[in-house]
Amino acid sequence: MIVDCAYYLGGRRQHVGAMSVEEAADRCRQGGFVWLGLFDPTVEELDQASRSFGLHELAVEDARTFHLRPKVEPYEGDIRLVILRTARYDEEREEVDFGEVSVFVGKAFVITVRQGVASELHGARTRLEQRPELLENGTNSVLWAILDQVVDGYGPVVAELERDIEQVEATVFAGSVAPTERIYFLRREVTDFYRAVHPLLAVLATLERGARNTGLLPYFRDVHDHLVLVNEEVAAQRDLLATVLEANMAVISVEQTKVSVRQNATIEQLTILATVFLPLTFVTGFFGQNFGWLVDHVGTFWDFLVLGVGGLLIPCIALFIWFRRQRAARMDVVRADEHPWAGR
Repeated sequence: MIVDCAYYLGGRRQHVGAMSVEEAADRCRQGGFVWLGLFDPTVEELDQASRSFGLHELAVEDARTFHLRPKVEPYEGDIRLVILRTARYDEEREEVDFGEVSVFVGKAFVITVRQGVASELHGARTRLEQRPELLENGTNSVLWAILDQVVDGYGPVVAELERDIEQVEATVFAGSVAPTERIYFLRREVTDFYRAVHPLLAVLATLERGARNTGLLPYFRDVHDHLVLVNEEVAAQRDLLATVLEANMAVISVEQTKVSVRQNATIEQLTILATVFLPLTFVTGFFGQNFGWLVDHVGTFWDFLVLGVGGLLIPCIALFIWFRRQRAARMDVVRADEHPWAGR
């Protein structure tokens, strides 16, 4: 939908009520410039703006697509398409919402296409209308106001992410296990945020070169300085989360080791108990066999040693020999793999 459409001349807004797209296009030929704001426009609304202002079809196609990285593209007719990623922290869900603003900048018009809930620009328009000396610089002043609001919006997101990271960090380095899913989700959010912030440095550098002959260059440089600071903080947060994730995995490993030690101690106690009852189990099992031959022929202690203990030793010796042969066969296979040309 059309959020606002205004015509500016001499640093002032020339009307109060609404203005149609066709009327705005006609005003562009009378001097000054037009700022048309669209929010999640339909295909028909975007096509109407494209026909009225002579936008390139590829630029319009870019404005319909949600991008992952900011960029600036020049098109014929001295029109530039600047794509920005916006961000907003939702305190209830403790998540970062991302949006996008596509800005078509010509000599006599600026068209902003907003996508997502985190792309509000009303504050930029209101603040710029209170600065007529900046509005007199034309469409570049609108581009600066949009960039300034987008970059200023990054600050609260950085602060809230820092708070979340400190909470997770305090849990991990206190020796407790933090939810790995939470750490991974935070790192993914910070990575997405970095993709929105870092490429914007190159975009701003390009726009600064285009503003050298205007009075807006110091303002663009100020936005660039703020963006550099945000970029450094986001990069540091991403590295810190990688360290926190590794530390949390180490804490999990320590906890698993403690559990294994407790389990081994329990198994050791059960093994000792089973070993104590093993001879009794063997004796009762041997004499509990209801075979007539054993009942008739085992009548002395020596008969028990020969038939009982001797019958137990024979399978044990057979198993020992079998295990030795299996081990020798495995060693031969390993040596053959390590030295495949030895037998050639």
